[in-house]
Formats: sequence, structure tokens, C-alpha cells
Amino acid sequence: MEKRSASNSTKTEDSYPRFSLSSLGFGPSATSKCSLPPPPPPVEVLLSEEESSVKSNVESIIIDEGLTLLKGRVSTFDVFGVANSDLVPGKYEGGLKLWEGSIDLVKRLQSEVQEGQLLLRGKRVLELGCGHGLPGIFAGLVGAGAIHFQDFNAEVLRSLTIPNVKVNLEKHLNQQLSLLTDNNSISISPDVRFFAGDWNEVHQILPYGCNTVDQKETNVSLEDKSLDGYDVILMAETVYALSSLHSLYGLIKRSMHHPSGVIYMAGKKHYFGVGGGTRQFVNLVEEDGLMRACLLAGVADGSSNVREVWKFIFK
Repeated sequence: MEKRSASNSTKTEDSYPRFSLSSLGFGPSATSKCSLPPPPPPVEVLLSEEESSVKSNVESIIIDEGLTLLKGRVSTFDVFGVANSDLVPGKYEGGLKLWEGSIDLVKRLQSEVQEGQLLLRGKRVLELGCGHGLPGIFAGLVGAGAIHFQDFNAEVLRSLTIPNVKVNLEKHLNQQLSLLTDNNSISISPDVRFFAGDWNEVHQILPYGCNTVDQKETNVSLEDKSLDGYDVILMAETVYALSSLHSLYGLIKRSMHHPSGVIYMAGKKHYFGVGGGTRQFVNLVEEDGLMRACLLAGVADGSSNVREVWKFIFK
């Protein structure tokens, strides 16, 4: 997607409906009636495609006294030509902002690993709607064999996710990195890859997806493809829009290893005004009957809407 210069910013802001999903979880009272442009085709974004021309400030995020992650901060105007917006439907899906659920998810993953409830070493991990990618980065720090990051926007992957992955893995995994003399070229082990695209289509390029189009066939194919799929799927703040929950769940069923795959989801209990929320997604999963849901943590700190972390496994 072509970046807009400052001279084009007015046109950009007039052409796309904008709104902000605040930290309280509030959004617009109704979805814009404007027709949205078709999503860009799914594409793999290479590690070498990092967007170095976008100014980024690196900040420390303290998870606990034993774990600090690094994240970049980039401007939505520099990347998309849109100022003061968390979401532009059909164009930008909020990936440049660090949402609270990402930190909640990292903290819970760390607890699950420390308590012996989750083994990530050697596992195939997919982070959906990754944005900054901190949960996927944590999986890499504790030995995941493959970490694949997905976001709607290739620009988010180039300008934020890839730099975040590089700076964190350089700091914490020096023994598992092969640094080349060219600073713009870095080879990372384990297998780290990046994919951009809409949830309805991106399964077509995911290396470990089942690639079954028909939803009814998906449940059957899971029985026949026990060697396919991701062992762990991570997602934070992906369930805000009620209209996208079926697409998200369909992608998960196309991508998750059967029968031992597990999903970890963090998000707000309700996103007022946009219809989504963790409970709406849980209801969708329970109605489908394929997986079992378990509430792992609730966060009511007074600084935002009530947040939750859930775990899903096959029955």
C-alpha cells in the first residue's frame, strides 16, 4: 500500500472513515456505511524488507523484574498518512499501537511456562493480528522452533514488527542468531516469518495451514492432517469487531494443529460500540462445539475496560 506524503494527508483523512478505540474499549455507535476498499492480497513480508526510513523510538516494556522487552514507537502519519487514529476500516487495523492485551498475554504465557502448563520449546507458533509482536517474541525467547507473525497491514510488519523482532532477539538470543556483516541483513534462527493479509485469505500462504476453504470440510480435514498446523496460536486484542469473529475463527481452524493445538487469546471483555469482545468470541467457539474454553485471568485495574486471557483446546 502506497504511503502518503504530508501534502496528501487531507485527502487521505477525507477518503477513509476514522475512529479511535480508546483504552476504555469504546468505539463508534455504528459501522460506517461507506463501502470499504477490497483488502490487499495476502503476501509474505521478508525480514530484509524492514522499512528503515520510518522514524522509530525504542522503548522498554517491563513485564516483571526478570523480563524486559523492547518495542518501537512509530507514527501512524509517517506510515499511513493518518493522524490521531487507532483504526481506519479497510485500510489500517491498529497495529502500530501497543494494546494492553498484548502485555496481559505475555505475562500469562510466562506464568504458563513457569508453571509447566505450556511448553513452547521447539513448537510452531503463529501470532495473529500481531502488531508489535511481543507475545510471539516471547515465544522466541523461550525456544519456539518457528514463530510466524500475521498482521492485516504489510506496512506494520515492515515498520514495526520486524524491527521489534530483530532488536529483542539480538539482545536475548545471541547464541541463536547468525549476524551478517551487512546491518540490514540478518539471519534469524529459529524460523521467523511474516505474513500480511485479511483473515479470510491469509491461510492460503501460511506454511502450516490446512488450506481448507469450506468451513464444514475444515472440521473433517483436521482429523486427516494431524501433522499439519501450528502448535500454539497467539492473539491479543483481535476480537474487537463482531463482524470479523467468524473470519478469525475460520482462520484458526484452518491453521491449528489437531488434536494438540492450543490458542491463547487476550482482549477486552466487551468493546462497547463495535460489538466484539472476548465473551462474544468464546460464545462462538462454544456454539461450534469443537473446542473447550478456559478463562485463565481477568484484569480490572480501573485504567481500561475489563480485560481477560483465555485458553482454547480441542475437546
